[in-house]
Amino acid sequence: DLKLQFLYFIGIKEHLLTKMMSQTARRAFSSTATLHHKVAVLGAAGGIGQPLSLLMKNSTLTTDLTLYDIVNTPGVAADLSHICTPSKVQGFLGDDIGSALKGRDIVIIPAGVPRKPGMTRDDLFNTNAGIVAKLAEACAEHCPNAAFLVISNPVNSTVPIFAEVLKKKGVYNPKKLFGVTTLDIVRAKTFIGEMKNDKNVQVPIVGGHSGPTIVPLLSQSGHSFTDEEVAGLTKRIQYGGDEVVQAKAGTGSATLSMAYAGAQFAFRLMEAMNGEKDVVECTFVESNVVPGCAYFSSPVTLGPNGVEKIHPVPEHNDHEKVLMEACVADLKKNIQKGLEFAAKLA
Repeated sequence: DLKLQFLYFIGIKEHLLTKMMSQTARRAFSSTATLHHKVAVLGAAGGIGQPLSLLMKNSTLTTDLTLYDIVNTPGVAADLSHICTPSKVQGFLGDDIGSALKGRDIVIIPAGVPRKPGMTRDDLFNTNAGIVAKLAEACAEHCPNAAFLVISNPVNSTVPIFAEVLKKKGVYNPKKLFGVTTLDIVRAKTFIGEMKNDKNVQVPIVGGHSGPTIVPLLSQSGHSFTDEEVAGLTKRIQYGGDEVVQAKAGTGSATLSMAYAGAQFAFRLMEAMNGEKDVVECTFVESNVVPGCAYFSSPVTLGPNGVEKIHPVPEHNDHEKVLMEACVADLKKNIQKGLEFAAKLA
């Protein structure tokens, strides 16, 4: 019967087409899978490092996770390895940092001592500056082409130190060095969201990552505020870390929220490196958007190779211009402090 033969032919054709589409889909999935990332966390046994490592292990963007610290990382890695997500996890100690860094394309650095009551980020400088410099040397040797995400405070100074070490080793790429300022944005979204009952707050935070160098551009949030609200929000965003340090009463600093913010920035960077378009995040990078500041946080478009485009500081009102002036004066000193420290390194 010709009709039956015709229907049989159509059925075979549809089956073959479906099979081809399925194979194409599997190849596409396989291709996408190769874009997942090998991540290292340096300082992985600390208050930020442990929850940050947990978040990275939980992400499908991570295929291979290495943890490094001076103590406890084998235990942290063993603990995380029991979580039923695909990524492999290993812990390394002490002189074995090369094994932790080899083959990495993302390195997240929360290493260093935390703040305690009464301490400013500058009080951390002498200890954390040396730690960051040593880690930068190891990164330059073992994974010079990775993207480096610096969380260690004071970020305004540690990022310039990291850059100078990479420059001395001849491997500096300004498109792949980031100071993570995302916690300031996370706080702003939370505080404004609670005040205005808005779950989708978008607000740029520019400048640096300490006190007066943090400039919340509340005028760009889409909300209106009284002068009192502006003053209260600005202070809380700039000094949110103090709120946590005091609440923890000497037992720690903002570790969990910082881990969340660090992971969020890492995920956005990895998505951009995987080809997602229009990924824009505020981050502290080498920049010329503000005269006299070699590094500055403003909106940055991220891409497959890291920094794709650094955008100018968004429009800001008269009050925010005053904040910007205070920010720039302080930030220049912070950057210079980092550069002077790096210049004295052997």
